[in-house]
Parts: sequence; structure tokens; C-alpha cells
Amino acid sequence: MSDTLLIIEDEQLLGSELVRHYRRAPWDVVWAKTFKDARRLLLVRGLDPLVVLSDVNLPDGNGLDLLDEVRQHGGCGEWVFLTGYGEVPDSVRAIRLGAFDFLTKPCEQDRLDLVVNGAARGARAQRRLQYESENRSRRYAPNSFIGNSHAARTVRELLLKLTQVPFSALIITGETGTGKGLAARILHHAGPRAEGPLIEVNCAALPRELLESELLGHEAGAFTGAKGRRRGLIEQAHGGTVFLDEIGEMPVDLQAKLLKVIEERSLRRLGGEREIQVDVQVLAATNKKLEEQIQNDRFRADLYHRLSVFKLELPPLRERMADIKELLPMFVAEFNSIAGKKVSEIPDAVWERLQGHSWPGNVRELRNVVERCVLFATDQRFPLDWLQLGSIVSAGDVQGAGVQGNRLCLPLDGSIGLDDMVGRIIETMLVRQGNNVAETSRVLKTTREKVRYRIEKYNIKVSE
Repeated sequence: MSDTLLIIEDEQLLGSELVRHYRRAPWDVVWAKTFKDARRLLLVRGLDPLVVLSDVNLPDGNGLDLLDEVRQHGGCGEWVFLTGYGEVPDSVRAIRLGAFDFLTKPCEQDRLDLVVNGAARGARAQRRLQYESENRSRRYAPNSFIGNSHAARTVRELLLKLTQVPFSALIITGETGTGKGLAARILHHAGPRAEGPLIEVNCAALPRELLESELLGHEAGAFTGAKGRRRGLIEQAHGGTVFLDEIGEMPVDLQAKLLKVIEERSLRRLGGEREIQVDVQVLAATNKKLEEQIQNDRFRADLYHRLSVFKLELPPLRERMADIKELLPMFVAEFNSIAGKKVSEIPDAVWERLQGHSWPGNVRELRNVVERCVLFATDQRFPLDWLQLGSIVSAGDVQGAGVQGNRLCLPLDGSIGLDDMVGRIIETMLVRQGNNVAETSRVLKTTREKVRYRIEKYNIKVSE
């Protein structure tokens, strides 16, 4: 499909020659001979040309006024002006309005082609950036945090509220794989700073000696090997967001410098002599208990309190097991598209295994499981054999070899995790007490509410 070139020219001879020339290029050429016709095409009919080649002085208006009006209505594309009167005020105004170039007649065709082709490249780049921005906004909307459980709805509602306010800093907490990176991208791309850059930094992945230089930048000669000036990642995030993942791994001495950057909105490059003003929104994520690290002098209390203007805690998957029914089809569709598969049938045995697993790796683990199963699927059925989830808690297991008289034997070889152990204990006691929750809570010296909570948490089936 050819790109659209709009020619706005009242001279019959020049206009017809330009139309004939650019249709051979090839362009989809539209010719407007008056200001009124061009305005109707652009603002009424919604024509969206890649490039506009326009005269300045038209019989019924001024091309610069039309550009000004189109820009106010959000029109894009590049504009190139041709005029027989190359006056300086007009050229200055054209540049201020964002015109690509301002040429005087007569203009050699080779030069005009060069300018139009350059304008086309610039317009295509603008459209690509606009498309990517809109695509990111759709992909990282608050409803991208999938799930219909109470825990997921609570997180989604908080994300929606946070994207509507210009907060300065926030801490995202949660176990590995719960979606801290997704939450950070939602907060940026759906928030007020969506037009600015999002710079992501994994504090655990960078060596300690390089982290400060990466964050703050350096001047030439600041240290051995620093041959030139380098802008740091925080400086590159100016006007946008910096996402500090695994902030609990940041050295304490660098934490003090980060606090200064957040407090004073300025930084000094390594080896630099002047302060550089920066305007950034700081998102920090961790799977560690920062309160415990503060007590052990591994994290600064003042930085923690400065970052925790808001605190977003993401629940582990075992506390939102009902969400697997929404997450699984989404991941299946994703990997169907990538691998060219057509997996659509999920057997009941697969659902039972998924619901019985404790998911220590959370949503990331579920995604990896789905990827493996879809890639190795041979037909439309989701393969049970490739789940590879290990043992699950079931009534059959509880009644089996694990129970010896009045004792429950649990393996300590790492074959089952803590959650599976707790689930087995609860389920064993329920079976022993005839599924009487009140009696089970009495024997375990706890409350009925806590027992019911764990029955739901570990997806334990209670017979009537």
C-alpha cells in the first residue's frame, strides 16, 4: 500500500506536474487547490497523509495557519512548504510549528525529492513510535494484572488509583515471580509519565563496583577505563521513571547517594564537579523483608521511609489459586501464537495437578510450565506428562504410607515444600476428625478461622 502525499498548490501547471511526478514514485497523491479544500480533507474527512507538500500563500488562506490548526487537533505527519516569497518571518514560524523544511520556488526536483523522502522517513519513525507507545499503553493497562480473586482485584484497584496520581516513589514487595516487573511497567505506561522513558535496573545483576557508575554516570578520567563522559541510568530516566529491581541488594553506601538524588532531585556524576537536575519517579522492588534488613544494618531506614510513599504488596499465587483458571488460557494463547500450536483442550487431570501445586515460583513458574507443555504438545490436548510438578497434597497420600499410627511422617529430602507439609498436616487432621473443622482446630490448638483459611489456601477438599 502506497503512502499518502497531500499536495496543496493553487498553481495548475506546478500542481499537475507534482502530482504526475510523485505518482510514479509511487505515492498515493491527493491534490487540494485551495485552503478550504485542504482543510476539509484534513479536519473533516480525516485524511492522514504521511507528508504534506504545501504552498504558503493560497488564494483563500495561509498554509502556516492550516498547519497550526491541524497540529492543535493532534494531526501528525511531516509538512514541507514551498513558497515563491521566501520571507524570514514565515520560515521562522514554519520551524516553530514543526514543519520539516521551508523551500523557495523554483526548487530543483532532485532537491525536492530529497527533502520529501527525508520527511517521509521522519514521519514513519513518528508513526512507529506512536504505535509502540499506544501498544505499550494497551499492554500495560491496570487490567493487565490478571485475576478475579479478591487478592488480584485489590492489587488491580490500587494500580488504577496509583496511575492517576503523580507520586514520587513507591516500593513493590512480593515473592519471586509474583509480577513486580509487570506492576512497575503498568505504573509507568498507564501513569502520567508514560511519555517519558522507563529505565529498568537490576541491582543484583550489576557488580558492586559498577553499580554506582551505571546509576550516576561518570566523567572522562573518573576511574581507570573511563575514556569518555557517560550519562547514568537515573539521568537517562529524566522526565520518566527509574525502576530499581532487587533494591535490597544495593550496597549501603550507594543507598545514601540514592537518597540524596531522590530528596534533592539532583545528582553528580563520578568525577564530576557540578550538580545535574533530574526529574524522575522512583519505583523500587524487592522480595526481601526490608524491615529485617534495616534491623541488621543492611538497608537504610531513611531510604526505606522515603521510598515507601506508597507500598504495593503482590500476593503469591498460592493465595490466589482461583486465578489459575484465567492465567492458564492466557499463557496457552501466548505460546500457541509463538510456536504455531493449537492447544485448546485442558483435561481435568491437568487442572487438578495445577490446583494441588504450591507454586513456589508463583506466576513465573506457571508461565514456564505452560511454555514447556505447549511446545511439547502433539495435538490440541494440554499434555499432562510435561507438567513435572512433583507430588501434590491429596487425601490418598494422607491415608497412605505417610501416616503411621498417631504419627505423620514427612520427607525431609526437599521433595515437598513447606506449604505441602502444612497442607498435609491440616488434611490429615481433618480426615482423623471426620472433617469436623471445630474439632480439628481444637486438636491443633488454633482457631476455626485459621483452619478454614488454610483449607481454602491449600485447596483441601473436605467431604461432607
